[in-house]
Amino acid sequence: MLTRLARLRVPLGFLAAAVAFGLARPSWRSWAAGLAVAVVGEGLRLWAAGHIEKGKEITRSGPYRLVRHPLYVGSSVLGTGFAIAAQSLVVSVLVVLYLGITLTAAVRVEEASLDEKFDGAYSDYRAGAIGGVDRPFSWRRVAVNREYRAVLGLAAAFVVLVLRIGR
Repeated sequence: MLTRLARLRVPLGFLAAAVAFGLARPSWRSWAAGLAVAVVGEGLRLWAAGHIEKGKEITRSGPYRLVRHPLYVGSSVLGTGFAIAAQSLVVSVLVVLYLGITLTAAVRVEEASLDEKFDGAYSDYRAGAIGGVDRPFSWRRVAVNREYRAVLGLAAAFVVLVLRIGR
C-alpha cells in the first residue's frame, strides 16, 4: 500500500492542485508572502538536487549533512508557500493532508529501499553513525535530477494564482 501511494504522489499532486486552484482566493499580499516562502522551499530543493546522486549512493553532502530528506522538506516548504498564497483554510488542509500522507509513504518506501540496496548502510546514516562528506554543489546534478521541472511548476502555479486574484 505504501509503495503504491508513494508512486502515485505525482498524479495525486496534480489532482490536489486542480482542486486547490479552484478553491484558492489569493490576494496580492497573500500571493507575495506565499511566493517568498515557496522560493525558499525551491531553493532548498535546488541545493539538494545539486548534491544527490540518486540510486548510486547514500548522499551525505550539502543539505543531506543536516537532514535526511531535504527534497521532501523543500517540497513541504514550497507547499506551505502555496497554501499561504491561496489564502484558503480548505486549501491549507488539503496541502497538509496531501504532503503528510504522500511524503510519509515516500520516505518509508525510500528508506527501506536504500537500506536494502546498500546493505544496511542507510540505517547507519539515519542513526548518525556515518558522517557527512564534502562535495561541491553541481548544476549538472541539478539538471540530471530534472529539478527544472519543479522550478517550472512553481512558476506556473504562481502564474495561475495571479489569475485567481480578485475572483
